[in-house]
Amino acid sequence: MDTSSTNNEIDSVLKDYDEKRENLIPLLQGVQERLTYLPPEAIERIAAHLGLSENDVFGVATFYSQFRFQPRGKHNVRVCQGTACHVMGGARVLEQIIKQLGVEPGQTTEDGRFTLETVNCIGACALAPAMFVDKDTHGRIKPEKIAEILNGVGNYTGT
Repeated sequence: MDTSSTNNEIDSVLKDYDEKRENLIPLLQGVQERLTYLPPEAIERIAAHLGLSENDVFGVATFYSQFRFQPRGKHNVRVCQGTACHVMGGARVLEQIIKQLGVEPGQTTEDGRFTLETVNCIGACALAPAMFVDKDTHGRIKPEKIAEILNGVGNYTGT
């Protein structure tokens, strides 16, 4: 997305909120919903809109784990690393996904298709080890099945 388009998206969120500090989190959420992340220009424009420093806005945004500062991929891969999943081989599953996608947790593939994340629990302990790909739950995963799972999503053609 070019800078002009990004600024238009940010402005479309800003216009819906008064210039009050209590609107900071809803503004951050609204911009992230539109752009999938908070680019530097969003922090700058939100700060100007609310009459805050960029440091204040960034400080709030970094305090909450819901906010991201890198673009997300089209598909979100979340791998459970909770106790049950860990005991049942979640670390090996994660290792294989890292190998398949070529990114570490918190990163997005170069082609923008996948963002890899780890989570402490996805609430599917009976299916351990488990992961989500977008809204689909995959359980009792074997590392050798990772390519097959990813191939079913977003035309992935990895190794």
